Amino acid sequence: MEIVSQANIDVQVPTDHARSRNLTLLALALGSFSIGTSEFASMGIIQLFSKSLGVSIPDATSAIAAYAFGVVIGAPLVTLAAARLNRRTLLLALMGLFIAGNVLSAMATNLGFFMVARFISGMPQGAYFGAGAVVASYIVGPGQAGKAFAIVMTGLTVATIFGSPLATFLGQTIGWRETYLAVAAFSLLAFGAIFQWVPRTKALDGVPVIQEVSSIRKPQVWGVMIVAALGIASIFAVYTFIAPLVTDVVKLSPEVIPVALALFGIGMTAGNIYGGKLADRYPARGIVLGFGSTLVILAALALGGTYPAVFFPAMFGVGAAMMAAIPTIQVRLTNFAPEAPSLMGAMNLASLNVANAIGAWAGSVAVGAGYGLLSAAWAGFAVTLLGLVVFGLTLLHHRG
Repeated sequence: MEIVSQANIDVQVPTDHARSRNLTLLALALGSFSIGTSEFASMGIIQLFSKSLGVSIPDATSAIAAYAFGVVIGAPLVTLAAARLNRRTLLLALMGLFIAGNVLSAMATNLGFFMVARFISGMPQGAYFGAGAVVASYIVGPGQAGKAFAIVMTGLTVATIFGSPLATFLGQTIGWRETYLAVAAFSLLAFGAIFQWVPRTKALDGVPVIQEVSSIRKPQVWGVMIVAALGIASIFAVYTFIAPLVTDVVKLSPEVIPVALALFGIGMTAGNIYGGKLADRYPARGIVLGFGSTLVILAALALGGTYPAVFFPAMFGVGAAMMAAIPTIQVRLTNFAPEAPSLMGAMNLASLNVANAIGAWAGSVAVGAGYGLLSAAWAGFAVTLLGLVVFGLTLLHHRG
């Protein structure tokens, strides 16, 4: 009997541990899913809120940029201000702020109000992914930083498959304000999951602020962030205009917009999974492969994007190629500043949202200059090429 009981214990303990681990990772993914849905849904419903608020589509991109600036400013400030907080407590506080920002977004009556609300919504994002990466690393174990960050990012990429298209459909059928209220409601579910499933442990306690601050003095960290901000920008140059590309360039009905968004999201999810595995094995291959492949796909989109046979594969391809690079960016940041994993995760998201602002700006400049909607792809091509060149220069410098 004792042998049987002991055998049962031996089997049950790892089973319970695996279940607990998976629930923790699910809770983190639910939070990132909420964040991703809010961020990318804005691009799918840009035509709706621009009309409602009485502004042009190029002007409406300022609300998307406001969200990105919220991430950029909030990532270091919130992370440093909450450096000593336990990561579980921090995640709960960040989700609360995110919920408030989305409720305010639904209440906006003019572009200025809406921009402030989107800025508030963006402030928690960088710190959430930084703290989430720390929790995920604790759960999956050492030596798997790329995999851990990819797990947290999975919620965001899955949001582009289901969350953003569903939010776009909701905006088209009920209203764009209801889209943000729905995001806030789902975020309450994520809040509950984090409260219930993220472990209460001193292992997730914060670190002294000075330890975090010392990491941002390293030039290598800023070099990686510049590469990310430039290289990743093309994904947002295209994604920002995906709705008018479908209706005005490919000449399809608005009902097809969620399909294009979903294809983009499927590509992002596939690229993220592959990129997580690549990042833990190779120090640079993910960036070179991701940026290089994106350039080829963007050129094809710019030249033949009026044809559905080119447009839809390009939506998948841009998302997949670019996301393959992001886990490698995270691993490089963490390797350069291992003493500040939360801040490095936050700074990675900050650089990605600088990319969001650069991409939306570059695309809107090209489109606003009268070169047509497909010129957004060429704008993205230019900034990603610049990012790849800068990365090549940093590699030469480090080897030297």
